[in-house]
Amino acid sequence: MSPLISTILFLVGAMIGSFANVCILRIPAEESIVFPRSRCPKCKQPVRWYDNIPLVSWVVLRGRCRSCGAQISFRYVVVELLTALAAVALYARFGLGVEWLVLFAFLTALIIVTFIDLDHRIIPDVISLPGIVVGFILSLRGEPGPVSSAIGIVTGGGLLLAVAWAYHTWTGREGMGGGDIKLLGMIGAFLGWRSVPFTMLLSSLTGSLVGVTLMLWTGSDTKYAIPFGPFLALGAVAFIFCGDPLIAWYLGLGSP
Repeated sequence: MSPLISTILFLVGAMIGSFANVCILRIPAEESIVFPRSRCPKCKQPVRWYDNIPLVSWVVLRGRCRSCGAQISFRYVVVELLTALAAVALYARFGLGVEWLVLFAFLTALIIVTFIDLDHRIIPDVISLPGIVVGFILSLRGEPGPVSSAIGIVTGGGLLLAVAWAYHTWTGREGMGGGDIKLLGMIGAFLGWRSVPFTMLLSSLTGSLVGVTLMLWTGSDTKYAIPFGPFLALGAVAFIFCGDPLIAWYLGLGSP
């Protein structure tokens, strides 16, 4: 693992993270992610190029707009840092090649989806539906393969659809949105069918743990709603980096 390549990928990842911030802000508002260029959400003044350097500018400006002094959320830095770290982590795990490029694009999409879902409780079709198609097409290169990808799409969407139907039948309430169903279909398209039960299990466990904790913390009842997309994204990330050894370990527990 080359320190020089890691540094370059970190910087590239931070720049892509800056663009991810634009997507997180504009996609739910149905605005162009290309034009106009970056501007302050409050005063609408265009951000100068030297005030738009990922990770650095927020620190230099102390988290405030140079034009109007409005506070700039620290989450911009979080998104840039997460994307930069994803670029380096994938390089450490898979090396630099086609696999890195495909998975980096996939993880960037998951980061965008996560923060949009946290803000608006939606997972935009403009990301998940094209993602399903792109994931399947990219599977033709050999990994995870078109058969595994196709099964992943069907089982991913079908599994969550069945869970949503069962929850609605049992409680009479909507417990899972269509966006979650499409997102798991996209995960299955990119990572293959084996990722679907792994992601669903891990996301359910972590989602339940966080949900119960928040209910106890806030004093809410079982109707307290939390977005499920971030937990699906977390499950997919876990599968990418440690899915195979965890599955092998689990299967090993059941062997004689």
